[in-house]
Amino acid sequence: MDPIIIKAEGLSKYYRLGMQGSGRFREDWNNWWQQRMRPSNAGLVREEAHIWALKDVSFEIRAGEVIGFIGRNGAGKSTLLKIISHITKPTKGSVKGKGRIASLLEVGTGFHGDLTGRENIFLNGHILGMTRREILSQFDDIVEFSGISAFLDTPVKRYSSGMYVRLAFAVAAHLTPEILIVDEVLAVGDAEFQQKCLKKMKEVSAAEGRTVLFVSHNLQALRNLCQRAFLLEKGELVASGDPGMLIAQYLQKESVQYLQQKYEDIQSAPGNQAVRIKRVELIPDYPNGGNIIDIRTALKLELEFWYEPPPSSDLIVGIHLFNLAGDCIFDVSSPRASLERGLVSGGCLIPANFLNDGSYYISIVFVSNTTSRLFYFESCLGFQVADYRENTAWYGKWIGHVRPDFKVTLRSENLLPDE
Repeated sequence: MDPIIIKAEGLSKYYRLGMQGSGRFREDWNNWWQQRMRPSNAGLVREEAHIWALKDVSFEIRAGEVIGFIGRNGAGKSTLLKIISHITKPTKGSVKGKGRIASLLEVGTGFHGDLTGRENIFLNGHILGMTRREILSQFDDIVEFSGISAFLDTPVKRYSSGMYVRLAFAVAAHLTPEILIVDEVLAVGDAEFQQKCLKKMKEVSAAEGRTVLFVSHNLQALRNLCQRAFLLEKGELVASGDPGMLIAQYLQKESVQYLQQKYEDIQSAPGNQAVRIKRVELIPDYPNGGNIIDIRTALKLELEFWYEPPPSSDLIVGIHLFNLAGDCIFDVSSPRASLERGLVSGGCLIPANFLNDGSYYISIVFVSNTTSRLFYFESCLGFQVADYRENTAWYGKWIGHVRPDFKVTLRSENLLPDE
């Protein structure tokens, strides 16, 4: 059995919301002292101003394992990886690891903006404890994998987010860390590069025995890549085991008639500097005045989002429908469009008599210039489809994911002669 390479015991992380240091010791000391000297009733902090991002999380990971982390935004996945990476300290508990760690927790992690791509390769290698000779032995492979050789001597502050990720992943994957941590950062890259990275992570784990910790909203990729998964809910580790089973468990909770999300405040809405979600809604056209979605129900998807177009950028919006097993039922997209800054609306129609009964969830992807993913609103809507019919043992239910109401006709052409 492979040795234990990461061991976490009772990890907890506590935050006071709204409290932020100024970076100047005198000012922070004065603020702290003033709060301490206030009357007791004025100094009370409401319970909602506190949050446990992690609560008593314990686990063991063995060398060579590929571990996936599943959970909603705010479940504690990124906080946990930051603690393992020694970027932040736990409030309670401890984590012990063996070997060098390479972390990709956000675009540009570990890069110095004023240095060139070439210089940052050497900088990252030295941070990982590698000698110049070791870095040179991998240098050509890093450059080839990243695909940005033409910009190697350009300061990385002039790189696009996609170029950042290409170089950062290439460095992390080739400079032989014992533990590779990847947290959703690959979503910035184009689809071809994402597949290339997933293949590389499989190789470094299977062939080289390195450990990979992987967070992604692409649940299909997580299921295909990982040997084991951890499910986090509100900072607690609620389950671990087979990725397929945990994904189904996670989606079962997420996709129970979750037909609408609305956000009035652009600052707190899901998204980033390019896309902020205002509304996503699934509107059923219930048959016969009912209130249950069944196989006869047409579903109208409507979305509104605030859009800040990147320079020289067109936009494509894709709608992805998945079942609980993580299988993609369909992937449809808008035409490529050049849109102005402001509020954008759109949608699509899922026709009646198309889906089998079961549970489904919808994710929405926003893509710039057909290659760069701007934002992925994962599992934003969920719904269940019932079957109103009786005696439905067949009806193609176990053969395919959909059951479109195509008409199949039969007719007799010639009668066979009597024998």
